[in-house]
Amino acid sequence: MMMRLLPTAAIHASSSLQSPSPSPPPTSTAPQSTTSPLLCPHPAVILPGLGNNTGDYQGLASALKSRGIPSVVVASVSRLDWLRNAAGLLDPNYWRGTLSPRPVLDWYLRRVESAVSEAKRLAQGGSLSLIGHSAGGWLARLYMEEFGDSDISLLLTLGTPHLYDFVTAFRHLLYYVFFRLGHCFFPLFGWPPPKRVQGVIDQTRGLLNYVEKNCSPAVYTTELKYVCLAGRYIKGARLIGNSNLSQDSSTLDGNNEDETESDDAINKAKLTPAASTLRARFIGQGYKQVCGRADVWGDGVVPEISAHLEGALNISLEGVYHSPVGSDDGQRPWYGSPAVLDLWIHHLLD
Repeated sequence: MMMRLLPTAAIHASSSLQSPSPSPPPTSTAPQSTTSPLLCPHPAVILPGLGNNTGDYQGLASALKSRGIPSVVVASVSRLDWLRNAAGLLDPNYWRGTLSPRPVLDWYLRRVESAVSEAKRLAQGGSLSLIGHSAGGWLARLYMEEFGDSDISLLLTLGTPHLYDFVTAFRHLLYYVFFRLGHCFFPLFGWPPPKRVQGVIDQTRGLLNYVEKNCSPAVYTTELKYVCLAGRYIKGARLIGNSNLSQDSSTLDGNNEDETESDDAINKAKLTPAASTLRARFIGQGYKQVCGRADVWGDGVVPEISAHLEGALNISLEGVYHSPVGSDDGQRPWYGSPAVLDLWIHHLLD
């Protein structure tokens, strides 16, 4: 499994090992040591992603503890909780496309506040690390803006579609209804597509406009570090026509790659060419709703280029799937699988 460190100024054009300023900790394509007698790791708070619940992250929490994180708190969220977002339908701003996160998302922010309070008690005055999965990453930014970030030393996001790079609720609904029945409780407004793309509607109704305009930009410092992880599990394909990028344009990361899945995913999935192509086209439509392109790499839900945030330390991981739901540590690892965790745990230990 490979790890790519991508500079924020050239995340689509270079894979050189560069860092934002000021310089973050040294990085390597090899897993970092997870133990050191000189380190005093901070407690961590895990923020669930769209449609996920607290139980989905118990494996990650246990793995973090076994690698030296003194305490891990997962925000208390159930799948049914996400239906609370339907309250936004009663706000006229929903229909105007100018909806604000509060009060619609107050329920989630209260859960984060409770989890952070518990972690602060365990930290006994020290700072905390926030780990936001998927939508939990941008909701973490909203929390930090509304409640303050003086107690936060690290925000690490796992497959979070940032800014206008959020997967639509329709994409999630299709996937979970047809492949993960019983796990399809999602907000009525998902994530906004890129602007000025024909046939795509902003389903957040203005929520992410608010985050973009009102939340502080990411600035990687020694006091507060921003680290964003993106997965390269499968490359999408256009729904109609030849999906070979070399015939019309180059990939956004600068590589003219024809493969539709990472080497790790191909070796593990053992899909037939026809099944692989169909799957890539289906997933590509989800990617297109996010970044305007279907034929790009991503974690199966969020495009690689969308999971990076300007000003953060951006890292891409080969063969990594988006969600703990439907993942398999051996065949389809997600960001929190043990082998993948070993690639980024050092950010919490520094």
